[in-house]
Amino acid sequence: MRTVKVGIIGCGMIAGGKHMPSLAKVGNVEMVAFCDLIEERAREAAEQYGVPGAKVFTEYKQLLAMEDIEVIHVLTPNISHAVISIDAMEAGKHVMCEKPMAKTSAEAKAMYEAHVRTGKKLTVGYQNRSKAQSLLLKKMIENDELGEIYYAKAVATRRRGVPTWGVFLDKEKQGGGPLIDIGTHSLDLILWLMNNYEPHSVVGSVFQKLKDTENAANEWGSWDPEQFEVEDSAFGYVKFKNGAVVSIETSWALNIAKSEGSYLCGTKGGADFHDGLRINGERDGSLFLNVIDVKATEREQFRGENLTDFEYEAKQWISSIVNDTDPLVKPEEAMVVSAILEAVYLSAETGKTIYFD
Repeated sequence: MRTVKVGIIGCGMIAGGKHMPSLAKVGNVEMVAFCDLIEERAREAAEQYGVPGAKVFTEYKQLLAMEDIEVIHVLTPNISHAVISIDAMEAGKHVMCEKPMAKTSAEAKAMYEAHVRTGKKLTVGYQNRSKAQSLLLKKMIENDELGEIYYAKAVATRRRGVPTWGVFLDKEKQGGGPLIDIGTHSLDLILWLMNNYEPHSVVGSVFQKLKDTENAANEWGSWDPEQFEVEDSAFGYVKFKNGAVVSIETSWALNIAKSEGSYLCGTKGGADFHDGLRINGERDGSLFLNVIDVKATEREQFRGENLTDFEYEAKQWISSIVNDTDPLVKPEEAMVVSAILEAVYLSAETGKTIYFD
């Protein structure tokens, strides 16, 4: 396969923990340029993951001017996802943007329109789709093994898991807290499994009930209540045009001992992800619960390769560039996720149900 040259914009934790090491495992990828507002951070990324002579920038438009770069990974705070992604596509680059697609629904729509206008590929970093169990369940649903899915719960709850680094607590730069950070992952997965992207209405509530706790117990150390500008938990209820409903539960801090996790309910059976992929149903007058041991090597694409979820996400994305196929996450799907998240926030702010045209 031909070599794909990639530029990295944003060299922080998500770049170093997910994108750059995963791209390094894709044999036909060369990371040739790195950009970060902190020059030393970009330089360290270039030294660890770049080709010899990789370029380092603090201004992203200088990176976009490099003609040999084909793909850009946008790994910055949410506030700049849209502007950088749009500029990259306008510069003739394909774009992988880390989740969420954008800070606002309008920005997500503008990104999608740029994708259509330029003809450049655009995808979003929703890696839960890349899990082997998710891919198998998607295939089972497409084969009608669960029947009509009319109820699902999208859950991403932490008892005490507030990220205290970077700009996670900054409402201006991020747009929100756990809903836009981790709730976005669970909602994306549920919508994709259901293949339902036509919401009718949303009602939501967000809370800041625990954020003022001093010296709070927390996985990453106590947070500063003065800097905690976003919600600590959020909940939503989505009705779709075909009558299906999805409940959203998400938190960084919530007094919940153990989360049930996401699940789907259909007319022929249901599914959840407790200790693997579980399928429940009824057969010959008896109820059954089957646990499927799904191996990473059994993914249909790249079968036999023992890839992590991050590595699979990176490899299928680069494969879509080389083979001119659709990426696993399409921008028109991610755009709907952003619209629903924004509707939850707006419903909570106004106390009203938000309706979609």
